[in-house]
Amino acid sequence: MDQSVLFLSLQQLPVLKALTSDELNRLAQNTIYKKFSKNSLLYQVGETCSYVYLIEKGSVKLGALAASGKMLTKEIIYDKEIFGENVFSTHPLTREYAETMTETKVFMIPVDIFKSIVMENSVFAAEIMNIILAKLQNIEERLQSFVFRRAKERIVDFIYRTGLRKGIKIGFKECLIDHGMSHKEIAFLTDTSRQTVARIMNELKRENYIHYGSRKSSKILIRDMVLLKEFNMAV
Repeated sequence: MDQSVLFLSLQQLPVLKALTSDELNRLAQNTIYKKFSKNSLLYQVGETCSYVYLIEKGSVKLGALAASGKMLTKEIIYDKEIFGENVFSTHPLTREYAETMTETKVFMIPVDIFKSIVMENSVFAAEIMNIILAKLQNIEERLQSFVFRRAKERIVDFIYRTGLRKGIKIGFKECLIDHGMSHKEIAFLTDTSRQTVARIMNELKRENYIHYGSRKSSKILIRDMVLLKEFNMAV
């Protein structure tokens, strides 16, 4: 991508809104823009942390291998979001893997450039800190959900939160989410089984809380976000 086009593209990303023109120029001069096909690995566990990633378009799954050998999905990153931003850790190697869930376009910012801009721009540093804290809060809420909520509650909560985060409003009440995940991947996120995810989603479909096609279960139409929220609080 041409440097001037890269500058304009970076300028459109909400997470970079606090950067000056000089800082954006520095990013544009050093950032790598790359397209990845579906199911491509961006990095694996144990690699040196070389880049911070910003997604222009697509989705990326962050996961880890548990001691039991089970692959755990930690987080899903979507359009305009950042990951790999916690590079100030004393641990120099990655503790997770990153794999694309769809065809994905990313900006790869060298770690040293990212660190220098964070150190120079206090507003940007605060924005990154807020992102890290929000992710930690989300992990805490998921852990509480695993401990205190039943399988159906966790799956309904996943659908509702995904609607809030990634949903496209359709009409007055409906919300369309294209999460790009299989039932197995949702099961990893909600600590349930693939069969449980399929059964509960079918129940929600029959009860008209959601709708999805038989061949496109990765796209879910939430019939009414308010009703789903109330249902989520009640189950």
